[in-house]
Amino acid sequence: MSDVTSARSWTEAEARNALRQIFDAAVASAEPGAAVLRHLPHKPKGRCVVVGAGKAAAAMAAAVDAAWPDVDLSGVVVTRHGQGGSAGRIKVLEAAHPTPDAGSEQAARNILAAVQGLGPDDLVIALISGGGSALMVLPGGTMTLAEKQSVNKSLLASGATIVEMNAVRKHLSAIKGGRLALAAHPARVVTLAISDIPGDDPAAIASGPTVADPSTLAEVRDIIARYQLDLPASALAILDAGTETPKALDANNSVRIIAAPSLALAAAADAATKAGLTPLILGDAIEGESRELGIVMAGIARSVRLHGHPVKAPAVLLSGGETTVTIGKGPAGRGGRNTEFLLGFAIAMAGEADVFALAGDSDGIDGTEDAAGAIVTPDTLSRARAAGLDPRGVLAAHDSYGLFDAIGDLVRTGPTGTNVNDIRAVLIGRGAPSAD
Repeated sequence: MSDVTSARSWTEAEARNALRQIFDAAVASAEPGAAVLRHLPHKPKGRCVVVGAGKAAAAMAAAVDAAWPDVDLSGVVVTRHGQGGSAGRIKVLEAAHPTPDAGSEQAARNILAAVQGLGPDDLVIALISGGGSALMVLPGGTMTLAEKQSVNKSLLASGATIVEMNAVRKHLSAIKGGRLALAAHPARVVTLAISDIPGDDPAAIASGPTVADPSTLAEVRDIIARYQLDLPASALAILDAGTETPKALDANNSVRIIAAPSLALAAAADAATKAGLTPLILGDAIEGESRELGIVMAGIARSVRLHGHPVKAPAVLLSGGETTVTIGKGPAGRGGRNTEFLLGFAIAMAGEADVFALAGDSDGIDGTEDAAGAIVTPDTLSRARAAGLDPRGVLAAHDSYGLFDAIGDLVRTGPTGTNVNDIRAVLIGRGAPSAD
């Protein structure tokens, strides 16, 4: 047995409190209004038109409107149903997420119309954040909204990464993949983006409506074949036409990443240090199948506890990014990326002492449910079984939300108004007892 020890064991209440403080600090670091104010460009000689799409769009727009009362300013942004509000001179629309609805299409048309007829002295501020791909939808070619919805559902269930999904979306869109910026020319376009994408690639955030698109038709065809996506004829016709997305845009355009997973994890690490834990950031761009990542993270946590590697307890392992849940053909219960990760983690840990975890989506909504995520404690599995639930069966049925709901361990924050992807924190309170 290792000689790794720690002075005391963390109580469950202490661990829960510390994990929640860490998660809340990560989310607070991406507060949209404050982030926007730190990165506003110089005021234009002419008009300023504000457009945007994403879960943080309303709060971002309100910050611009309040900061520039002396500028000739107008515009329109779209956010998720229930997350709207007033943004002064900027109109706020609402639409559906993650599956687009008629509001998504109407919002895209309004946004595209708002940037028409501008001159070189005018400025377009594009406020882009996670969720923008579904909230701002304008099907290309002869595609209908219903057909675009079917493509989106297929992508979400396929197991494709967010970057792969966005590559397909951009090539089937009349507004994404740089096409919004093309429509605004010759006005200067400054994009303020809250990243929810591994690596913070601006071309991938909300499918990059104002950014030149590096993905190609050939890559899109490979993605479709790899995941065996069944696309409608109208979508295939767009791809067969061979029209590429813009590969270059006006050199005066710029993109500023104003909040990102890496910054959120840094804030989480600061909160962990204040709580008496040694933080170790494993990465902000971790992808893969949610339940399998849970198994991997359990292995690292066990190494910390038993051997003090790669960090000594008491410690917290921090990671971000966006994992995937592959539903397959069978029926699925209620769950999301984070609760599925946590259930996989709990099963792999098998009730080992002194290890706790919290994982949640920074936007407050894990998948399509009303919780950001959940918390795992050493007795998670025993409490689930006492409630009449079979954890492995629940995981197979993708009903992780139901399990954590039944044992009272969901984390409900409500919509946060921002989105820097998932935040995962694994707390190891004490190393294994010494053999001496």
